[in-house]
Amino acid sequence: MNNPQQAYANNSVNTASPGELTLMLYNGCIKFIRYAERAMADNNIEQKNLNIQKAQAIVRELSVTLKTDTDVAKNMLLLYEYLHERLVEANVKNDPAILKEVEEFVTEFRDTWKQVIQENRRMQQIGAGGRV
Repeated sequence: MNNPQQAYANNSVNTASPGELTLMLYNGCIKFIRYAERAMADNNIEQKNLNIQKAQAIVRELSVTLKTDTDVAKNMLLLYEYLHERLVEANVKNDPAILKEVEEFVTEFRDTWKQVIQENRRMQQIGAGGRV
């Protein structure tokens, strides 16, 4: 039996632009951090560990797909490495404050990235002779 939600999710990923994929990664990372926070509060070590590992995998993916040809990108790489280390520390120490710190960074990155996508779309419309 086919799962329509899974089909929709797969289609969304397959048709997304690289910028939209990055936005999806940020959103996924935030989601898994929040799941880990809940699991930590419920003392569910297995779910906490699983969700932190998922967030770590996303941060690694963001790191390896980053083009480090600018100073900004090189700084982002350092930030991603820091966030990965903090996620490991949050998991080992069972520390929700560290998870909150990482969530705040990722949320800021996501919000900034969303603005970049919106500005790029606006500029494309202008370039195509559209109105803004």
